[in-house]
Amino acid sequence: MTSQVSSPAEQADEASEALVGGQRAPSPDHTGAGEKEIRRLDRVIIRFAGDSGDGMQLTGDRFTAETASFGNDLSTLPNFPAEIRAPAGTLPGVSSFQLHFADHDILTPGDAPNVLVAMNPAALKANIGDVPRGAEIIVNTDEFTKRPMAKVGYETSPLEDGSLEAYNVHPVPLTTLTIEALKEFGLSRKEAERSKNMFALGLLSWMYHRPTEGTEAFLRAKFAKKPQIAEANVTAFRAGWNFGETTEDFAVSYEVAPASQTFPPGTYRNISGNLALSYGLIAAGRQADLPLYLGSYPITPASDILHELSKHKNFGVRTFQAEDEIAGIGAALGAAFGGSLAVTTTSGPGVALKSETIGLAVSLELPLLVIDIQRGGPSTGLPTKTEQADLLQAMYGRNGEAPVPIVAPKTPADCFDAALDAARIALTYRTPVFLLSDGYLANGSEPWKIPEIDELPDLRVQFATGTNHELADGTEVFWPYKRDPQTLARPWAVPGTPGLEHRIGGIEKQDGSGNISYDPANHDFMVRTRQAKVDGIEVPDLEVDDPGEARTLVLGWGSTYGPITAAVRRLRAAGQPIAQAHLRNLNPFPRNLGEVLKRYEKVVVPEMNLGQLATLIRAKYLVDARSYNQVNGMPFKAEQLATALKEAIDA
Repeated sequence: MTSQVSSPAEQADEASEALVGGQRAPSPDHTGAGEKEIRRLDRVIIRFAGDSGDGMQLTGDRFTAETASFGNDLSTLPNFPAEIRAPAGTLPGVSSFQLHFADHDILTPGDAPNVLVAMNPAALKANIGDVPRGAEIIVNTDEFTKRPMAKVGYETSPLEDGSLEAYNVHPVPLTTLTIEALKEFGLSRKEAERSKNMFALGLLSWMYHRPTEGTEAFLRAKFAKKPQIAEANVTAFRAGWNFGETTEDFAVSYEVAPASQTFPPGTYRNISGNLALSYGLIAAGRQADLPLYLGSYPITPASDILHELSKHKNFGVRTFQAEDEIAGIGAALGAAFGGSLAVTTTSGPGVALKSETIGLAVSLELPLLVIDIQRGGPSTGLPTKTEQADLLQAMYGRNGEAPVPIVAPKTPADCFDAALDAARIALTYRTPVFLLSDGYLANGSEPWKIPEIDELPDLRVQFATGTNHELADGTEVFWPYKRDPQTLARPWAVPGTPGLEHRIGGIEKQDGSGNISYDPANHDFMVRTRQAKVDGIEVPDLEVDDPGEARTLVLGWGSTYGPITAAVRRLRAAGQPIAQAHLRNLNPFPRNLGEVLKRYEKVVVPEMNLGQLATLIRAKYLVDARSYNQVNGMPFKAEQLATALKEAIDA
């Protein structure tokens, strides 16, 4: 869903026109009661939680889409089990979706929800520990019967035993109300129950004055082949809205104005990290004027990229779902040899299987994008949770000296730009490139300003077209390893070009001619040259946000950007001087990184691993970088980081 932002002033005017008496104008199908109190808030954090089959991800997605169309800044955190259908009513089977939206710039999905929607006892018990005192809790009372409560260890009903007195609890029989609203459709009880998430969505949409037209259009499109089901979901959605308007249980509704001062003028849409990455790859193919080829094997949380790219054949995209990880990258490398912008997508376990072919790509010196959407490990680990533990694997996880550039996006929207940057490096320097995203970025979402075409980089390359070397006898030949003196990149020759026949393979090549060579001096030269090529890649200098007089620097990479920045804002608001810098290029590092590190007495590196970047920083720059680590499958919380950074400042 896109929204046009003309200017902050015009946006504010448009927002005021959409309000009636201080509240969002109801949809034509809804009649406002008019007497309920409306309170303005600057931000809200909502968490929907229920069984995997309760549709919490869809509910959260729809609430997010309408919030984005309204013009709020937002950040989301989907959280779901690894099992396709986890055991119903159990703690491991709880699926949740958290959304933080505001009238100003925000950076994280929020530390703790202001509102928890709990569809069953398991959802309540799994999430109540994150809910602060005084928060709103909406519970589906129909599920709080003896058996479901006993399944998660409730000996007495938390709705009756006083354990929830610290919260503002709204008991709502969501299932019963949904079934009653849909009785005219003649659906079975089981079929009608499936729409209770739409009833909850309608209630929350009323509670926070979200637009409704987009959701109704979405439901009719989603169930276009089942019009009765479509209308049933729309009816449940409207029933939830009307319940909020008419019931005495909800005496207050809330309004969060559009973030009119946050966004520069442009056209915006809500976007997830994997979708932004997919669009970035497509844009890179178009800007390079090359066909885009994806060789991939499905793996959580990277599969969305395969699914999305398969929809865009009209942009010169070809996707191949291989039988395994090795076949996927082998096909991609073959496509690179054939002149395509080649990509393979995976997660940590797949990187391990692809490592030999990545080494082959290093030896062949062909452009190849290796997209690693990191997840919790080792082995199968936590497939649906997030982690940053593949950095050292990307840096060193191959036999021999096989250096590979590494790029890491910092936000879901930044995945688009990171894909373009990775393609630039691969095409310019003829090398495989790692792009390290993670599950938090992949599934999370935020507003993204759609760039103009003329804002995108020119990635066009020149293929070899003829001979490039003269032998002693005057013969003109093609040398596949005769390098560009500036980039050290070798020529890219498309197979079938007359006169450009040359040998490929994993055995060491003779410098220049590309013939097989076992000469020790040549091998030493080729190894050092490949390393020099990566070391010489042009990357921007590291930018430092320093308010002045800071003696402590917090250095991050990847998805820690949001929590780190939010924590730094809290500390500065409390009068604590602290500097912040964030790395996108992890190999090679920015050339000024060493100079930046030496300016500070203390350097703190928060990571969702056991200190991998800190290890690299200590080794390369001999700086006593202090690690702050977390490997629980969840992103950092801003308050947690702020406390740790305050301790580092005071130490």
